[in-house]
Amino acid sequence: MNEGLRILLRTGDKVRRRGLAVMLEAAGHTLVSDAPDVVLCDLARDAEPPGEAEAPVVVLTDRSLAGEQPAGVLPRSVTAEQLDAALRAAAAGLLVRAPGGIPADGFHAAEDAAPLLTPREAEILTLVGQGMSNKAAARALGISVHTVKFHLEALFAKLDATSRAEAVAKGLRGGVIEL
Repeated sequence: MNEGLRILLRTGDKVRRRGLAVMLEAAGHTLVSDAPDVVLCDLARDAEPPGEAEAPVVVLTDRSLAGEQPAGVLPRSVTAEQLDAALRAAAAGLLVRAPGGIPADGFHAAEDAAPLLTPREAEILTLVGQGMSNKAAARALGISVHTVKFHLEALFAKLDATSRAEAVAKGLRGGVIEL
């Protein structure tokens, strides 16, 4: 079983605080007031996310956030399993986003949302975007050329691309990678 995290919970709604606390404790996490592993911030409609925090911040909100983005942004209707996974990912240094992002009018399925790539696929697409050959990408990642080709085939299918250049262009336009 995974070890629980130390969570600093920030919310102005007492009922919501209790519900989130129950979810967190059921997942094995501990609520703390200092030295957290992750800060969980539940934002009401008019609240702003915290500025600098002592740990990665995961925000629960149903609206778009302007400015610097926290480590995690999820809808307030998040399930206990999703919240647990997001907190653990943020504590591990990963960025967490709901598929399709958060539009100004709240959450809904985005038809043109970029497909989700595995971390390795994103790494390979970034290296391809930097002009690396399959062999150079394999060397840089410490994997075989065959593995690079396997990931490229998966990328082409997910991005509906027929060439390396098209895959990189679609990855950049969709926000899947940055160069």
